[in-house]
Amino acid sequence: MDYVFTKRLDISFDQAIDLVVAGLKKEGFGILTEIDVKATLKKKLDVDFRNYRILGACNPPYAHKALLAEPWIGSMLPCNVIVQEFDDGTVEVGAVNPISSMQAVDNPELGEVAMEIQSKLQRVINRL
Repeated sequence: MDYVFTKRLDISFDQAIDLVVAGLKKEGFGILTEIDVKATLKKKLDVDFRNYRILGACNPPYAHKALLAEPWIGSMLPCNVIVQEFDDGTVEVGAVNPISSMQAVDNPELGEVAMEIQSKLQRVINRL
């Protein structure tokens, strides 16, 4: 099982960010965190890196269900979505597969939530 759903796009990095955020919103997700890896690596290590952004997406009703089902599941939240630009200018978007990331947790109730979130994140990626 793949741990991430990906799709390459023929648009700019900034356009991809906007498109991903809008797609996540359509599926009920908000962005809790945004990490600009390029800027962070430049600031902390003075190294140049490609455009790479980590979006921490959260769907509150499902996060609530997951937390009720498994009290330590917060260590795996929020659902990360990556937008990165390669040297050839190609932009790729990837979203975590929650079923894959939660395999280690033996909790059928949590599995149902993970399947629902998986469907939502797959739809976001597929619509790009």
